Amino acid sequence: MERIALHTKLRPGREEDYDRVHAEIPPELDSALRGAGVHAWRIWRDGLDLFHVVEVEDYRAMRDALRDDPVNVTWQARMAELLDVADDYSGTDRGLRQVWELP
Repeated sequence: MERIALHTKLRPGREEDYDRVHAEIPPELDSALRGAGVHAWRIWRDGLDLFHVVEVEDYRAMRDALRDDPVNVTWQARMAELLDVADDYSGTDRGLRQVWELP
């Protein structure tokens, strides 16, 4: 199991839209995420900054599985309207580098 931290940013003025869209995640997106190995995904927002913690079997495999999934493609198109930088699922993203942990 991997625990991955991510940081994304909202476009200014889109905070309420983002909160509203995330008030209820579509069941088909929930199924796609779980089918790709996600056990939990939590998001905190501070102004325009979004901090995610993803618990997933294999983060790279999850991104590969979701890249062309029609449900995720639709969701990412919606998120692209709200985020400062859209995620196209390309590249070798590995999340934020952990620098410290209280064991």
